[in-house]
Amino acid sequence: MQRYFAKDKIGNQFILGNDDLYHIKTVMRMRDKDQIYVVFNQTTYICCLENVKQNIQIMMVEKQEKLTQCLPEVILFIPLLKEQKMDLVLQKATELGVSKIVPMTTSRSIIKVNEEKIDKKIERWRRICKEASEQSHRDIIPEITPVMDIMQVKDRDGLSLVCSTTEKEKNIKYILQKYRDCDKINVVIGPEGGLSKEEEEYLKKVGYIPVTLGHNIMRVETVPIFILSTINYEFME
Repeated sequence: MQRYFAKDKIGNQFILGNDDLYHIKTVMRMRDKDQIYVVFNQTTYICCLENVKQNIQIMMVEKQEKLTQCLPEVILFIPLLKEQKMDLVLQKATELGVSKIVPMTTSRSIIKVNEEKIDKKIERWRRICKEASEQSHRDIIPEITPVMDIMQVKDRDGLSLVCSTTEKEKNIKYILQKYRDCDKINVVIGPEGGLSKEEEEYLKKVGYIPVTLGHNIMRVETVPIFILSTINYEFME
């Protein structure tokens, strides 16, 4: 069944956004009595469609049992990337369970912030995460924060890691196994060419542990997929 995130709930009826209503009526061509999944407040419901051709109504049929989350909360700090690469990271990171994505600028960032367009970009990024959450049957949509400079990144609760091109000993697998009981993981990923020495030293001062991802040099857009896959493997029950 198709899955949608509701904007509101009034009694046993859910309110969807106009884009979702258009998708139901025009793209999927659903009919009265068809059923869909609707997520509201991180809870999933089976719902039945009524009056589709006129003023569509989404009525609750059954509340689904909430699955226990075994993975820690993961916050990714990622550099601004070219559009296609950014879209890929947002989509795949969402599918792999990221909780929050913080776009950031660094000294070696190729893409710069355009203040006039950034709000529309963030809106688009959030839409990509919403669609990926629906596709992967998640009950939350990852949060996309405003863009920040890497020197604004501070020490945070949980395990904090920075992907390093100079660290040779501490690999991410070793660190994840050492801190197996953590319930939150913050990960900073550098741009093409990596973080500058000053940026990496700053992050170490504010509590981030430098880790290596192995001997292979990956493209920036591959790194979040690798990290989240590793976290899934290490924490999956």
